[in-house]
Amino acid sequence: MEEEAAGLLKVIIVQGKNLVIRDFTSSDPYVVVIVGNQASLDNLKTDCEMASAKTKVINSCLNPVWNEEMIFTLKEPLGILNLVFDCVSSKLFSQEVFDRDRFKSDDKMGHAFLDLQPLLSASKLKRALQLTSGETKLRKVAPDCDNCLLASSCITYIDGEIVMDACLRLCDVESGELYVTIKWIDRPSTAAAPVGKKTS
Repeated sequence: MEEEAAGLLKVIIVQGKNLVIRDFTSSDPYVVVIVGNQASLDNLKTDCEMASAKTKVINSCLNPVWNEEMIFTLKEPLGILNLVFDCVSSKLFSQEVFDRDRFKSDDKMGHAFLDLQPLLSASKLKRALQLTSGETKLRKVAPDCDNCLLASSCITYIDGEIVMDACLRLCDVESGELYVTIKWIDRPSTAAAPVGKKTS
């Protein structure tokens, strides 16, 4: 019997700012979003759950606006994510920004990551408080080694969804920020979106 999904993860890639130049005077950026545990991201093991989706390419732009939503069906992760060692029991939300090249392989423009455990903890708090409608701030997530946050971010319950707006710094590059909105919806209906589905 297939294990029931714990919920839907909606990832909205809003925009990038101050991205690095990878062509002569600009870049053609796009974002690859990967949701999975640390072992699957580090080793691409086939026995680890992982899903990915990609935004469209925006040509000649260092401050692109995507406003693209991606939907992932997830089972609730257990444990705490540790970025130094493999933690096969924790989910990680990871993003890489690339420059699209026509005649050679695409250039990396940085990456960012965010542990999903705080959203799932907020979801448990929402159930404990028996929230069913309205808007309630559930917790704050501070920048630390489990994420690439530029500043603290609030996780809020808004009419059935756990919502987090985040500004992430891009790692391993000279500059770059990525603005995202992450939404968690508990236990979807039987008509759940397939893993990694992009919506328009």
